Amino acid sequence: MSQSETQRIMRRKRTNSFFHSLFFVSTCIGVVALVLLLIQVLSKGIGWLDWDFLTSFSSRKPENAGIKAALVGTIWLMAITAPLTFIIGVSTAIYLEEYAKDTWYSRLIQTNIANLAGVPSIVYGLLGLTVFVRLLHLERSILSGALTMTLLVLPIIIVSSQEAIRAIPTSQRHASYALGANRWQTIVRVVLPSAIPGILTGAILSLSRAIGETAPLIVIGAVSFIAHLPETWFDTFTVMPIQIFNWSSLPQAEFQNVAAAGIIVLLILLLSMNAFAIYLRNKYQKKQ
Repeated sequence: MSQSETQRIMRRKRTNSFFHSLFFVSTCIGVVALVLLLIQVLSKGIGWLDWDFLTSFSSRKPENAGIKAALVGTIWLMAITAPLTFIIGVSTAIYLEEYAKDTWYSRLIQTNIANLAGVPSIVYGLLGLTVFVRLLHLERSILSGALTMTLLVLPIIIVSSQEAIRAIPTSQRHASYALGANRWQTIVRVVLPSAIPGILTGAILSLSRAIGETAPLIVIGAVSFIAHLPETWFDTFTVMPIQIFNWSSLPQAEFQNVAAAGIIVLLILLLSMNAFAIYLRNKYQKKQ
């Protein structure tokens, strides 16, 4: 090995070590910041978190304030958004990967879907206000909010589902065809079972974003104070992020602790949803 090659190898090793250290330090900074934030939230909110907080409506007095309406509204919203997002997103990914031909039109759709993932959420709120609230006359209801959130997170699950479907080896499809299966049978019995873990990963990411969004729901008219529970998906509603934001903006110092307690409840709900999705993903991975 010549001296120049040796120097080049040493230079690459030093560069690799530098970037390895840089990425490690960056990760540690992010983890430390997250831990400090969680400690602060827990220290402020854990003392205010009790059964009365979960079963009471919001109030002007911090000691009487509860998250009941916002919690139920969030559950209603996610119960509509989750199946809509999954069905529409996965169906779109199947069509684009398995049925659509490689034309300029399909490439244009692919590009637009990828670009939509980076559009600010407030734009989706304006779209939801125009289409669902005013044009379709759904008013400022849970259904309007759920449809708006579905549009917001659809690009995430479509792109992740496409990647999961694309990762399935072509040999598995050919083997299915060789056994006499048609295209739809191959998709349902071969492609989707193998792609489900990746699809569920995209679902976790999309629903995690949906449950924490505030701006689109404020635009379509989700209220910050409500003293009743929604009974149908055409009722007015509020969600936990809006309620937490409202508490944190109030001048009384005690409401900062109430907001911290609301953040804890939101984190518990988010982690529960993610845990269930991760359980399903691991279950399908073991079957493979």
